[in-house]
Amino acid sequence: MRVVDEIVEKLSVFEAEELLVEDDSARHAGHSGASPEGQTHFRVRMRAARLAPLSRIERHRAVHAALGPDLVGRIHALALDLNA
Repeated sequence: MRVVDEIVEKLSVFEAEELLVEDDSARHAGHSGASPEGQTHFRVRMRAARLAPLSRIERHRAVHAALGPDLVGRIHALALDLNA
């Protein structure tokens, strides 16, 4: 399964009104942490009511917890744009 699909699947727990996950790995080719196969750098834009009561840091922590340590460990960079 592609990492993008794994991210989407894991973040479905937030029941987001908007969820966009982009593989940004091609822009980082040759940089530290970049894999020739890609799937190392991602951008996530998510709008979910469940995030509303959380602070910015709590939102990021909630996303990392939902993704889990195994998936997070395979991602070199994860840019998060999270709003309620």
